[in-house]
Amino acid sequence: MYKETIKNAGGKMDKTIATVQNDLGSLRAGRANPKLLDKITVDYYGTPTALNQVGNISSPEPRLLVIAPWEPKMIGPIEKAIQKSDLGINPSNDGKVVRLLVPELTGERRKELCKQVKKMVDEGKVAVRNIRRDAMETVKKMKKDSQITEDDQKIAEKDLQKVTDKHIEELDKIGADKEKEIMSV
Repeated sequence: MYKETIKNAGGKMDKTIATVQNDLGSLRAGRANPKLLDKITVDYYGTPTALNQVGNISSPEPRLLVIAPWEPKMIGPIEKAIQKSDLGINPSNDGKVVRLLVPELTGERRKELCKQVKKMVDEGKVAVRNIRRDAMETVKKMKKDSQITEDDQKIAEKDLQKVTDKHIEELDKIGADKEKEIMSV
């Protein structure tokens, strides 16, 4: 009975890790990565639309992103959306494609990005711990309602802690990898 609760908590923790990874992917690490543009929306005939839905995004060189819109008249709105974003990159176009040259990161900017990485990872850890807390409360309620024995409750709490520790370790590793990527010149 309590195993279901642990399994559900583990699934939620996995989703939290996926969210943190996705958020970290949108951080600029000195390399051109199409994921940088994931959060940018373009005004597509009055509808806010994800940039990757209005054109093809590619990275032909390590520091260059090329956006080939499916409709040539979308070049203007794409450029506007990129300029409005917090990327800090100026787009250029040749009438067919929009080019983004990703500048090298300064030492100060790298440190700033590392702080952002730590903050995102810490938020992920808080979310994982909240999931653990909710699951623990569910297990305690099962014990109170006499659905499980005290021994089962102890086992469930131990298993839940193991699952939590595993996910927090994974978040630490993801954060360390991203920091290493940012700090490598």
